[in-house]
Formats: sequence, C-alpha cells, structure tokens
Amino acid sequence: MTQRTIAAIVAVPMVVALLVAAWWKPLPYVTYEPGLTLDVLAQDNGSEIIQVQGHQTYRTDGELRMTTVYVSRLNAKLRLFELMGDWLNNKDAVYPYDAVYQKDETVADSQATGAVDMVTSQDAATAVALHELNYDVQPATEVFFVGDGVPASGNLKVRDIFLEANGNVVKSADDVTKAVDATPAGKSVTFVVRRDGKRTTVKVTPEQKDGKPTIGIQLGTGFVFPFKVEINIDPNIGGPSAGLMFSLGIYDTLTPGSLTGGQTVAGTGTIADVATGKVGPIGGIQQKIAGARAAGAELFLVPAPNCHDANGASNGNMRLVKVTTMHSAVKSIGAWVANPDAALPSCQGAS
Repeated sequence: MTQRTIAAIVAVPMVVALLVAAWWKPLPYVTYEPGLTLDVLAQDNGSEIIQVQGHQTYRTDGELRMTTVYVSRLNAKLRLFELMGDWLNNKDAVYPYDAVYQKDETVADSQATGAVDMVTSQDAATAVALHELNYDVQPATEVFFVGDGVPASGNLKVRDIFLEANGNVVKSADDVTKAVDATPAGKSVTFVVRRDGKRTTVKVTPEQKDGKPTIGIQLGTGFVFPFKVEINIDPNIGGPSAGLMFSLGIYDTLTPGSLTGGQTVAGTGTIADVATGKVGPIGGIQQKIAGARAAGAELFLVPAPNCHDANGASNGNMRLVKVTTMHSAVKSIGAWVANPDAALPSCQGAS
C-alpha cells in the first residue's frame, strides 16, 4: 500500500466528518418565506377587523389584503440543509442574521418593538385615511407601550393621551419626562389623560433605574381623532408594513361604495409621513408578492422604494402598481376598477 493510498484512506473519513459537521452546524442566517395574507375589510371571530364608533360605515364587497412574511425566529438555529432549501426556492430568501436582528436583541425586546409598531402603524394609518377625507387630526403625546411590573402598570394604558403632568399642560413627550425626573423619591406624579374620550386622572410613583426615576412606558406622537377607529388584529401579524393597507381599509369603510370594485387588491408599505401620506419601504417584497398571488389578488401595491426588488418577483398575471402615497394608491385602484387595462404607475425600469 503506497503512502498516497494511506493518506487518502485517512483523509476521506476526515472530509466526510467535516461535511457532516458543516451540514448540521447552526449558521448565522435568517430565512424569509411567503406568509399569510389577511383581508382587512373582513371579520375575525364574528367581529369586523376595522371597527368605527361615531361615524357611519359602509360595508361592501371586495378585499384589501395586507401581506406578511414568515421570518425565522430570533435566535433560531438554522442549519445548512434548511438554508439550502430556502436559497434554492425562488419564492424564499436568505439573509445574514445581523441584517434582520440586533446583536443583543432578546425575545422581550422583539415583543416590545412589535407592540409599539402595531400601535404606531394603526394610528398613522387612521390619521392618513382621515386626512384623505379632509378631517382635522391633531398630534398628541401618547402611550405606546407599558411594561410588565413597572410603576405605570395598572395605571396608564396603551393609547392614553397625555393632557397634564403635575398640573402643567403636556405639549410634548419632554413635558412628561421632565415631570417624572422632577418627582422626589417616593412621591407620585399626577397625570391627566384622555382615555376612551374621557379625562382621567392617574397617579404613578416612579422607581429608580440606573440612577434615574422611571415609570416604565414608551411615549410617542399619537393623534386626537374626531371619532373612534380600532383595528382588531393579532399583534404578531400587523406591524408597520401593514400601514398602507390599514389606511386604505379605513378609507373604504368610511366611504360609500367599494374601493376595489368588488375585486381583490393586495399590497404593503409603511406610512412614512402622516402629513403627506408618503408610503415607505418594507422587507420581503418578493415573498409578499408571492403570497398575494397565491391568495388570488389581481392587483398589488408596491412601495416605490421597493420597485427594484419587486421586478424580480414572480407575479404572474397580477398587476404590480407603484405607489408613493396613500392618495396615489386610492387613485390607482380607482383607475384600475374603471378600466383593468388602464395605464398605471409601474415599477418597470426602476433601478
């Protein structure tokens, strides 16, 4: 037996062992797959997803489908054979882990971010829809999130609008922060908030965290609406990318006739600017287009910044329409309903 033969006999098992190890070793990647689509004009468990109090509603035929992406979980241990399946499937995608999740992100962080995204996207969508209908919508300082076991828990609630803090009018989130910072240890802050349309007074005693007083909430800019609009949807599926479809659903619910002409329209996009109704980019556009096509959508609304990637999607006979604002989406849907072959803003040629 030659030395080369002996070397080969020794090397082959080692190579096989390395291949097996590589095949099963967890790798730092995340997978995207087409997720479910949901008609925001439909009912969920017998109740309308979009609910309105204080304004006439118009329930009509047709569907406005928000789209989602199945993203592999935080800290998921994906192996080479799993990743290869998604990489080879033209409807799926594989991304580096740190392009999707923060380095030290925890499940609690992810859940808190999702909860805040849900509130902000719904509020922005409502504001843009009402702007489109010429309602005056005023910004206000709002509670976006209340942690578990924090001083504010049981006292303040998500969507409370701050009116006063220790007797002073609240004009911005800084006014709330300053009132908490100025509160002596062991003393409470008195807030007046608008909750369900009524003035409510609550007292919260801050606790010390990292040497500073805190009450355990996240604040942001919300809005005072002329009537109540609620979007009842699982917070795990309705993040900021559903903003445009929420807005169109609210608009359709508040106006006579069917915005979609009884047909099925799908889409995606954040509300990037409430004042202008600008539509912002999202992730997973190709997976969302695939999901919408599988759900039978005939028209898909693509945020303008996502046009380049959308051109590589498998859309079949489903038309892709570029949208820049919520107003442009309403116009395009109306033109398409009147004439399915109408010239509409297109993603073709986007770079």
